[in-house]
Amino acid sequence: MIELKQVSKSFGNRHILNGVNLSVADGETLVILGASGSGKSTILKLIIGLLQPDAGDVLIHGQNVTAITEDAWNKVRRHMGMVFQYSALFDSMTIGENVAFGLRQHENMTEEQIQTVVREKLHMVGLDGIESLMPSSLSGGMKKRVSLARAIALNPEIILYDEPTAGLDPIRSTAISHLIRDMQEKMHVTSIVVTHDMKSAGEIADRMAFLYEGSFLATGTPDELYQSPDPRVQQFIHGWEFPEMPQKEGEME
Repeated sequence: MIELKQVSKSFGNRHILNGVNLSVADGETLVILGASGSGKSTILKLIIGLLQPDAGDVLIHGQNVTAITEDAWNKVRRHMGMVFQYSALFDSMTIGENVAFGLRQHENMTEEQIQTVVREKLHMVGLDGIESLMPSSLSGGMKKRVSLARAIALNPEIILYDEPTAGLDPIRSTAISHLIRDMQEKMHVTSIVVTHDMKSAGEIADRMAFLYEGSFLATGTPDELYQSPDPRVQQFIHGWEFPEMPQKEGEME
């Protein structure tokens, strides 16, 4: 469904991604782990076309999207949804208008049809009857759910999540994690979840990929990452410090 081949990305003199390779199967939920600033969100932006790689290829459904036009990108994005870290709801719109935004942009539907879809998607995320409310009246967890309802309004094949549990208490984080897994099972979507929340990652991941200094240091099932012998993986998972890795012969300081 999604493939990155030797993808590199820099911002000025700062190298974020260095020849990254990654593949995500149809219907799979992949969790990308890594420290803040490691490039996790950059990968999502490359996949949805908000950024272009400096080198390498990004493939969606086998189509190389690294050099396509914006019109072609819009057709690709028609099959993708994104849940942003801070929900990114339009403050001046009602909840119903937020969920309906993509439908009005991309579909030729009657108002009655749009409202039916809005109610259906809000029901799927456990938020019935709130169409007329404004985002300012909702809690952080409810905003995340509305953001997910908006992301699935067009029945996407791919959903990208950027830190979906950030800023939530443990109870609401668990609820969002269960919701992500529920969407994968009900809609058979392919999901990439960027997070540093290890509890959430363990609940939702089919596979995990640990991003470290611009490349993937380890990829595998949750159990495989938890049992990794690499101290850098264990340091991230458990939060303890490790001694510096011994310098290889010939390496520069």
